[in-house]
Amino acid sequence: MESMRIAVGQPLVGTDLTASVSAHAALVLAARADVMVFPEMSLTGYRLDADPVNLDRLNELVLACRAVVTCALVGAPIVHNGQRAIAVLRVDSDGVSVAYRKSFLAEDEKAHFEAGPGATAIEIDGWRFGLGVCKDTGVDEHIDATAALDVDVYACGVVHHRSELAEQRRRATDIASRCDAYVAMASFAGPTGGGYDRTAGTSLIVSPYGETLAQASELAGDYTAVTIHQSL
Repeated sequence: MESMRIAVGQPLVGTDLTASVSAHAALVLAARADVMVFPEMSLTGYRLDADPVNLDRLNELVLACRAVVTCALVGAPIVHNGQRAIAVLRVDSDGVSVAYRKSFLAEDEKAHFEAGPGATAIEIDGWRFGLGVCKDTGVDEHIDATAALDVDVYACGVVHHRSELAEQRRRATDIASRCDAYVAMASFAGPTGGGYDRTAGTSLIVSPYGETLAQASELAGDYTAVTIHQSL
């Protein structure tokens, strides 16, 4: 696939998993993208004490992905090999799998979660996707290790305060330059836990040259999408 429609979404998330899954499914159906990226812990909101997500409860999202042939990269707390982790789940027509576990945890996260093994790349429709979650995106070690995997796209979910918009954009353009790759950064919108009463939203997709190709608003329920090309 030489070109791909990629989207970043900001679902309206509460504390009810069923409603959250429906919100994700609605955005998948609206965007009709090849790949859609969601924020950190998008299924539960950024609540460090949230119950781990039971992957069997994501059937509505699987069906939505199957209907429009989308691969969704979704944020969730999970239990993996007996350990709690902040994960990126891959949801597509085949079901749900764990694609990545956050490698660099914030200090308050360390009491609740275990760090993942490090930089990871997955293949989607012939494109190589590097993955990151929030703090990962500001850690040189993680960015350089992901760049070494020769990725086409760096997909990441983040939760930022509204006051951190400039840093959010800086990270996206820095990663694009260092990985020589597109960056799809999905940023949480709407109030959530951890003191994030006014989140940044404004998810964006950036070219390998640092150009902003698409940007969502600060509102929960919004998304943005763009067609990207493998041959620049």
